[in-house]
Amino acid sequence: MRRRTLLAGLAGGALSTGTAATSAHAVSYGAHGSHGSHGSRRVLHVRPGDSVQAAVDAVDGPGWTIVVHPGTYREVVGIPADRPSLTLRGACRDPRAAVIVYDNANGTKKPDGTTYGTAGSATFASAAPGLTVRDLTLANDWLRADHPDVTGTQAVAAYVTGDRSSFDNVRFLAHQDTLFADTTALDAFDRHYYRRCHIEGDVDFVFGRARAVFDACRFHTLQRDVSFTPKGMVFAPSTARANPYGFLAVRGRITSGAEDGAYKIARPWVPSYETTAWPSLVVRDTWIGPGIDAAAPYTNMRDAYPWQTMRFREHANSGPGAVISQPDNRPRLTSAEAAAHTRRTYLGDWRPYERP
Repeated sequence: MRRRTLLAGLAGGALSTGTAATSAHAVSYGAHGSHGSHGSRRVLHVRPGDSVQAAVDAVDGPGWTIVVHPGTYREVVGIPADRPSLTLRGACRDPRAAVIVYDNANGTKKPDGTTYGTAGSATFASAAPGLTVRDLTLANDWLRADHPDVTGTQAVAAYVTGDRSSFDNVRFLAHQDTLFADTTALDAFDRHYYRRCHIEGDVDFVFGRARAVFDACRFHTLQRDVSFTPKGMVFAPSTARANPYGFLAVRGRITSGAEDGAYKIARPWVPSYETTAWPSLVVRDTWIGPGIDAAAPYTNMRDAYPWQTMRFREHANSGPGAVISQPDNRPRLTSAEAAAHTRRTYLGDWRPYERP
């Protein structure tokens, strides 16, 4: 299957792999096989042959931890809003060891004949406030080449809403629309924090309306077998006009598996359901590789909403993709303006970056 190319090397070598059916029900509850709390800890363990979704369904209040042991879990996982302060983490620190993966796309048909849509295609979806995810891989291995009849080719690895959603050392793998960083409602300014994450894809693969900080993350653009350029864009924010902050990428890297200059940093997404959106993106203190078109790093999604009118800015970036040869194409923050675009200003009284 072509889908294996997306996950090549993820569970490499000596790591235990397995396949879990979504109907699996054998979930180990807590230490020593008990279901409940040990002191203040309430822990569920998921192993190959179990279902991650079954563990989520077993959670009966805030503050639970679900530990996913090494293996490949082919299932769709959804965390509803009534599972607050949930932690989902891999059993070891290598995020390649535990992989949650599925292969729905926007245009994939459901049993009733309708299609999933973009958000509905997500392998992993969460609306829970206070979510923490660590040391896992979340992937959608649907490939266009396997489905030439499907026109809705967005295939989301993770669809995240809910305030105070935190991801640390997580790999997000897909092609188009990999990470949908969104909000619970059009008038919500949900905050997300992504630290030391690897996010890869090709078209608009980090997108949405959340107020999101990407701290020391790697964004990796994939090779595409197409003759046109740009082959894709890293970011496609759709920030609400009333939200003073959108996406902030700081201290990261933008790398590429494609030829030099094949990708753009971003294009603005103004959804048809919210035409007042004013996309916001700041990329600062980041190494930008040669895969980005340095002369013209931004482009339009639709001509009615030109990128030049959006809140796109850069500051103190480095690398061949950050070279400024045409200043009008690279709007920059002044040093004074940069002081307003930090983890603290974006996240306010929530400070997940202070955790060890």
